[in-house]
Amino acid sequence: MKWQGRRGSRNIEDRRRMSAGKTAGIGGIGALVIVVIGALMGVDVSSLLSNPNAGGAVQSGGGALTEADKQAGEFVSVVLADTEEIWAEIFQQQVGEPYKPVKLVLFKGATQSACGGANGATGPFYCPGDKKVYLDTEFFATMSRQMGAKGDFAAAYVVAHEVAHHVQDELGILGKANTLRRQLSTTDSNGISVRVELQADCYSGIWARYAKERFGTLERGDIAEAMNAAKQIGDDTLQRNAGRRPMPHTFTHGTSEQRQRWFKTGYEGADLASCDTFGTDNL
Repeated sequence: MKWQGRRGSRNIEDRRRMSAGKTAGIGGIGALVIVVIGALMGVDVSSLLSNPNAGGAVQSGGGALTEADKQAGEFVSVVLADTEEIWAEIFQQQVGEPYKPVKLVLFKGATQSACGGANGATGPFYCPGDKKVYLDTEFFATMSRQMGAKGDFAAAYVVAHEVAHHVQDELGILGKANTLRRQLSTTDSNGISVRVELQADCYSGIWARYAKERFGTLERGDIAEAMNAAKQIGDDTLQRNAGRRPMPHTFTHGTSEQRQRWFKTGYEGADLASCDTFGTDNL
């Protein structure tokens, strides 16, 4: 992906230089949620919104920024800027309404969100409580070294996926889905979560297609990197890699095959209507 020297976003909230200091601990169900989503990306943490202050939070504090930290921040800023231009165009063309860009919080170590505390174990996530994406860029290293999802476009896919949750929020989809989830059993709620996540993958594919055609920044192998990342973070693959037998009723993000297929659907169709994961029985 060609990103060096390109325009960055102004909607970056960089907390990586904030002093460390725990303001409260994470316990009970909050701790359980943090542990569970530590193995996943793009998690829906709206279940914490019923008590945004529950579990407390920790201020970000990772010491001085390394050169790698700075480069990662610049990379995320460029990708975010691309999403802003692309989704503004898509909303104008396909929705008929203006797009309100999301703010992305960079942190190092731990920080606080309206959805509870966030640290390196949570992975990137979108918080509908404050309409912000939270990202510790160390997750990129985790993806590459531990999960086998290498490449800059794999990292860009992560950012695009979280921004896609904001798109869902702006379209009213995320709020309706979360309201429905609270009324269902755990298994059925997980099923709704899978549809939310697969739609975000599909929207990420739309973004990739527009990025290729509008900016010409995609290079040979970039789409393969995104597809591989989608494969590595499928629920079945994550459970197998953890030494467990895949249990579909516990899936919250979809299988590797599903995540790859819906990303491809968005990339090939480049149309919001093609990403209706809620209107199909063929996930």
